[in-house]
Amino acid sequence: MFAEYDRCDGIGLAALVRKRDVSAEEMLETAIARVEARNPALNAVVNRLYDEARAALRAGLPAGRFHGVPYLLKDLGAHYAGAVTSYGSKLFAANRVDHDSEFTARLKRAGLVIFGKTNTPEMGVCTSTEPRLFGATRNPWNPGYSAGGSSGGAAAAVAGGMLPMAHATDGGGSIRIPASCCGLVGLKPTRARNPAGPDAGEGWSGASIGHAVTRTVRDSAALLDATAGPDLGDPYWAPPPSGAFLSEVGRAPGRLRVALTTTSFNRAPVNPECAGAARAAAKLCETLGHHVDEAHPEVDVDALGHAFRIIVGANVCMRLERRAAALGRPLASTDVEKVTWAHAMAGRTHTAADYARSVDVFHATGRKLAGFLARYDVLLTPTMCQPPYPIGVLDMANEDDAAFLAAILASVGFTSLFNATGNPAISLPLGWSQAGLPIGVQFAARFGDEATLLRLASQLETAQPWADRRPG
Repeated sequence: MFAEYDRCDGIGLAALVRKRDVSAEEMLETAIARVEARNPALNAVVNRLYDEARAALRAGLPAGRFHGVPYLLKDLGAHYAGAVTSYGSKLFAANRVDHDSEFTARLKRAGLVIFGKTNTPEMGVCTSTEPRLFGATRNPWNPGYSAGGSSGGAAAAVAGGMLPMAHATDGGGSIRIPASCCGLVGLKPTRARNPAGPDAGEGWSGASIGHAVTRTVRDSAALLDATAGPDLGDPYWAPPPSGAFLSEVGRAPGRLRVALTTTSFNRAPVNPECAGAARAAAKLCETLGHHVDEAHPEVDVDALGHAFRIIVGANVCMRLERRAAALGRPLASTDVEKVTWAHAMAGRTHTAADYARSVDVFHATGRKLAGFLARYDVLLTPTMCQPPYPIGVLDMANEDDAAFLAAILASVGFTSLFNATGNPAISLPLGWSQAGLPIGVQFAARFGDEATLLRLASQLETAQPWADRRPG
């Protein structure tokens, strides 16, 4: 154990290793000790890869920016050779893979030491992490509440002090929602900024992408530098950045035109505390010299919601049926949780033409948002319509279907739009509820413009620091 582990972010830990103030081996053992001490209360880590991590250290690490820094993969969205990728599902509980994802390979080349995998709801289709396979992940700020989802295990591990940053994925808000629930930085990059191969060209018709939850803006930027860029065979890729993402951190953003809305994009009611956090962030932006207007982009709510259900259902159905075929048997409703089965059945019910129309809706929505953002540099909203929910509300076995659906819609009411359009969006821990739970504030930018988000986020981080605020 060493005192700096708790106060440093990932870049800071890597600096300690470079200066030989601490060894990578000592760093790893400290991270393992943190998991063993804190995971029983949080249930964030569900697969330990300690021996694999120690073997990687013995073999020698690449001299990347994060040389020697411990890291956790989400148990969905990135394969690790020799380990199980379970997708939070008993159907995949023995799904041991024989290769790294390209994303994982890039993390390893950055010098990160992957030593475990984090909890996720089954197939990533819920905004809380309470899978039947592993049980609920709990919020470090109050264990009676959800850590969010689908990257809830990652967020709980970081907020709980196990490590300073962890892998996460986002198909409807699954980076930004747990970041909001746990008081972290959660950047969803531009569509195709990070690779999905070699097992897929895209996730959920381009809605889903991998990145991370972090305590600091600079860690998020540096991780994106390590992983961004097309892979061989990718069907498309994001616009190349003008420079390193880390170089944008601390750079003056200029006087930005900020659009503020506290009206959700799916008509879900917005809690006054969440709206208030966004309005307070808008005032902070004004004190920093930015111009803020209240403005709301036009969105066909019904068409977009219907398109999401079809696209998610089709992808879930495809993956479940592929797994059942690999096991040599038909897919059964008892293989998965209730909500997952409903998605799969929607995937079977709709036609190929329905799917094509849904992709058209995504693309048309992206064009409308692009027109809106021609007038503004960023769009400011609450991250979620409601503060974190108590454990159980978003359990996929919840028998109260109406309450479950309302909670889902309130979780994604501000986030999922940017999955459909592909725009980058970031949740920052700028608000707090009266109950002492974090409330995130979201900023979205033009397609391909993570640079503006990182400049603004680092400016806000300096003006209203959050990294040292930790749960007890």
